[in-house]
Amino acid sequence: MSVVLNQQQEFAEKLKQVEVMLEKYKGKRGTLLQALQEAQNIVGYLPMEVQKMVSEALNITLSEVYSTVTFYSFFSLKPKGKYQIRTCLGTACYVRGAEKVLDRLKTELGIDVGDTTDDGKFSLNSCRCIGACGLAPAMIINDEVYGRMTPDKVPDILKRFE
Repeated sequence: MSVVLNQQQEFAEKLKQVEVMLEKYKGKRGTLLQALQEAQNIVGYLPMEVQKMVSEALNITLSEVYSTVTFYSFFSLKPKGKYQIRTCLGTACYVRGAEKVLDRLKTELGIDVGDTTDDGKFSLNSCRCIGACGLAPAMIINDEVYGRMTPDKVPDILKRFE
């Protein structure tokens, strides 16, 4: 019970920080992307409450805010895990078995692409290229690249983050 209350208090505090941050954008045109980026940096993602705050502060429609958030891949509508896993599905990685690596990650973590584990530890995403074609198939956990991946390597790599 106290964990939930603590999380609610933390979220409320982050909303206050967003409110303060948005003051500098009031009445300024063309600041939507910057405001959304800063809000996401504070909260960690862009829930509807934050989108409404941005909409009101910038005097634009909520649908414009939402369409911007859903258009750009660097914005997230869901909380992200402590460890961000991105599996490359670009051509070099794909032909060398990246899909099997991704399937193993989904099985080990018990989540699908775009989701976060219940404990908030891992988020799983795919991308088109991470620029490590010579290491194909490759994935990134936060900023660390893992190359020449096989499905059998996944459990040992994930154990490093426990």
